Amino acid sequence: MENKNVIKTDITIVGSGVAGLFAALCLPEGREILVITKEQLKECDSFLAQGGVCVLKSIEDFDCYFEDTMKAGHYENNPESVKVMIESSPDVISTLVQLGVQFDTDTAGGFDYTREGAHRQNRILHHKDETGKEITATLLSIAQQRKNITFVTQTTMIDIIEKDNVCFGIVCEDEFGEMGTIVCDDVILATGGLGGLFNNSTNFPHITGDAFALALKHKIELQDMHYIQIHPTTLYSKKSGRRFLISESVRGEGAVLLNENGERFTDELQPRDIVTNAICDEMEKFNTDHVYITLPGMTSEEAQKRFPNIFEACMEEGYDITKDKVPVTPGQHYMMGGVKTDINGKTSMQHLYAVGETACNGVHGKNRLASNSLLESLVFAKRAADVIAETHDIKNKDIPYIDLTKYPEKPIREKEFKQLIMNEIKRKDKAFYDKWCNNEN
Repeated sequence: MENKNVIKTDITIVGSGVAGLFAALCLPEGREILVITKEQLKECDSFLAQGGVCVLKSIEDFDCYFEDTMKAGHYENNPESVKVMIESSPDVISTLVQLGVQFDTDTAGGFDYTREGAHRQNRILHHKDETGKEITATLLSIAQQRKNITFVTQTTMIDIIEKDNVCFGIVCEDEFGEMGTIVCDDVILATGGLGGLFNNSTNFPHITGDAFALALKHKIELQDMHYIQIHPTTLYSKKSGRRFLISESVRGEGAVLLNENGERFTDELQPRDIVTNAICDEMEKFNTDHVYITLPGMTSEEAQKRFPNIFEACMEEGYDITKDKVPVTPGQHYMMGGVKTDINGKTSMQHLYAVGETACNGVHGKNRLASNSLLESLVFAKRAADVIAETHDIKNKDIPYIDLTKYPEKPIREKEFKQLIMNEIKRKDKAFYDKWCNNEN
């Protein structure tokens, strides 16, 4: 390990999405923070989140919100994590507003709360249909002004540096294939999910579950790796690449699903997995690879104002969602499982934390409730940052030697990582693997 290949910092954050950014902003400004990201800063799934972010509006809604989250997760959620997330939501939203995040308001100037599938109350804040973009862009703008935060783009984590189950940093590779090590006190994994391993996904293709593969290699505890959410409504296309999501919020505003005969076949406001199964049944019944969605309760002008991004994407494909039947099909969307953590983002390895979609603290259970993802990322990113800020233990400075020549070339490494993850999914749930993954290898 040559000195020129070693970077030393206090904290390394792997990933520039909402979880990684909020963690960076919640850490003390006296700590030196390095944020690495696999592509460009804005090429993260947080920028794609359309629907919104949930919030506890009043204490009277706590029991209802808690039950809605638990029911959507098939009661496999960690109740403590759910309680922490809901109780923390008002403070997190208040912080976002103070930082400059703009949420849509009603005619009286108050928040315009909306409702999505499996919610019994209107408790979701939104910024048109680009809530994730609004939050993430605001956080990124502030983080880029902080002198203690440095961003490095087009850099991929390829290994974790550890000894005796203690994390000392990471090994990374830049866009030119040059490898190096980052040595630090703490590492926060915020690498997102694994949609890039699927042919049909709403995720960016470079988000390939690298943290999960490395966790398997280093025996870091994982949880529920087979709990992968298939979103019911992605815009149907025969083109390759990322699938455009037609948000659940559209169905929350009255959109209906139709089969090949133009018949409505399900309650569109059920949890995502139930709606997905209903769509799959219709596709099998009619031997098609899509169904249709339409929004008859809005005019084109109203839809364009409420859902500008979605309306434009449909129009580009030749459909006015308020008048036409827009073809949609299920696609991989979100990871409920992941690197196992406690309610403070701690993993089974010392000085290694995980937040956002990478982490599994049990909030989502078997199926995520709509618009809980941004909130969950923000709440537990802050908790991880707070624990790191308060931890002052001195770890052994005997950093293990890293031979950079031992790592295989990128194509070989990517194939190995994918195989590790797919094998783990298959081990946990062969039926899910056969239905959604078996044609991916």
